[in-house]
Amino acid sequence: MPTTPDRTVKVIGAGLAGCEAAYQIARAGIPVELYEMKPITRSPAHHTDSFAELVCSNSLRSNDPTNAVGLLKEEMRRLGSLIMEAADRTAVPAGSALAVDRTLFSEYITAHIEQDPLITVHRTEVTEFDSDALTVIATGPLTADALSDYIAGHIAGKRLHFFDAATPIVDASTIDFDKAFYASRYGKGEACYLNCPMTEEQYTPFYHALINAEQAPLKDFDREQQKDLTVFEGCMPVEVMAKRGIDTLLYGPLKPVGLPDPRTGKEYHAVVQLRQENADKTMYNLVGFQTHLTFAEQKRVFRMIPGLEQAEFLRYGVMHRNTFLDSPRLLREDYSVREHPDLFFAGQITGVEGYVESAASGLVAGINAARRAKGRESLHLPVSTMIGAMAAYVANGGVSDFQPMNANFGLIEPLGYKVKGGKRKRYQAYMTRALAWIDQTER
Repeated sequence: MPTTPDRTVKVIGAGLAGCEAAYQIARAGIPVELYEMKPITRSPAHHTDSFAELVCSNSLRSNDPTNAVGLLKEEMRRLGSLIMEAADRTAVPAGSALAVDRTLFSEYITAHIEQDPLITVHRTEVTEFDSDALTVIATGPLTADALSDYIAGHIAGKRLHFFDAATPIVDASTIDFDKAFYASRYGKGEACYLNCPMTEEQYTPFYHALINAEQAPLKDFDREQQKDLTVFEGCMPVEVMAKRGIDTLLYGPLKPVGLPDPRTGKEYHAVVQLRQENADKTMYNLVGFQTHLTFAEQKRVFRMIPGLEQAEFLRYGVMHRNTFLDSPRLLREDYSVREHPDLFFAGQITGVEGYVESAASGLVAGINAARRAKGRESLHLPVSTMIGAMAAYVANGGVSDFQPMNANFGLIEPLGYKVKGGKRKRYQAYMTRALAWIDQTER
């Protein structure tokens, strides 16, 4: 491979994965041409012109490095991730989780990308590309139809579709705080979740209203896939989960265990948790309440939750299509295309699921696109790291029935020896091994 240090890399898409990839490439001293279709064209889920827009939740999940996604975040921090830098700088209280002020988070990343002297931003829609030019495609789970069709036609990738959903947001000033109370489950971390408790007498009519509520019709761009509707377990609409049985929600988003009312000590039949959406605590989202109900039905049914009887909805939940590649047939562990080694994919289009996982794939793709521009071999992180385990799953896992995957310890390489002290001690051993490898990684 010829050494061409001044070789420019194109990055298509300025979501979390695209911004992370562009940042890593520029950090390596390689010029970047970054293409973003907003504001010329928008996906159905995006509303601002900023980069790295969070549309589903402001939570990046656990911040504990003995948790799988917490370990993934710590690995990214140690590898110099822009996304993690932005998240840490714009964090809002969320107990043991990492949550951000969504507006400040996007603005921080946008400013860093636009001000980087090695990154040139083009606000235009890309509908095709040269598969033999050094390129990172990070167009996300809502890749525009024209580009999606081009990818399918020219990269021979089977397109798969599934649907996930965004949670509603309510105006904090319209919540009845006499009924709701602040607490974190089992008292872990700060008492920063707002909890709306329900007795069995309140839960039963709410449950029946939820499972019988009217669902919104699919958008035009989703109608073709209506018969093949598949719901990813990690982002399942609350009404779909509820239809599995009257007690299902009590083991999911309405789980009451570990959440007694601190004012009375009373334990409830069900508890709906709300998480602050911004630093000023003027907005709260309903945790686990992704939904495909009509807006009118959301207002009617969710106002049956104690404390939300007069709630004003600043954003209703929406359901939208996600598109991802049959990656094990297409991609290597460095996120490059097997038949086109100068072409990389990153983000949820690869089959990683979640904001953090998406950014992590962008980090790997960006590092390796830069290395290829310099004529160097790709960096392969081992499956003893969470970043490496996710990359290995994308490249090798589930070929017969490939489905999106969150970070989890089931993907990581076994320790090869028994650890006394239970699951947490085993996870601590995973963490120690992974971070030791990350710390000695030569980028």
